[in-house]
Amino acid sequence: MAIINLRDYYPFYTSDCFMEVSEEVAGIFKEFDRKEAAYRLRIYRHKAYYSLDRDDGLKHEAVFVSLSPHELYERKISMQELHAAISSMPDKQAKRTYAHFILGMTKKDIARAEGVDEKVVRMAIERGLKNLA
Repeated sequence: MAIINLRDYYPFYTSDCFMEVSEEVAGIFKEFDRKEAAYRLRIYRHKAYYSLDRDDGLKHEAVFVSLSPHELYERKISMQELHAAISSMPDKQAKRTYAHFILGMTKKDIARAEGVDEKVVRMAIERGLKNLA
């Protein structure tokens, strides 16, 4: 049996808390420490402190900024106003504007999906933006 300090592994422990565990569990904790140290060294060597690869929690926290409740509320109100404005537009203009700006589709993709010329889609979106203004 091995004795480990839980404070070394869990950040919410503020004081030492020693626990007796089996050798297998102690080995798993030591392996985790080695892998974590190797990961940090790899990040340091490759200068990968900030990345847009959001698969890792650390990188996700560096990229993702949590919004305050006030900002969340403002965003919700803005989206409601935007959807109300888009719904007041003619049907085709509304669909094309929504697809381009909200869904992120290109004008060429919208034209291909609807079976029309790209110029028609572009003009509809421009007219829709003028109507919104």
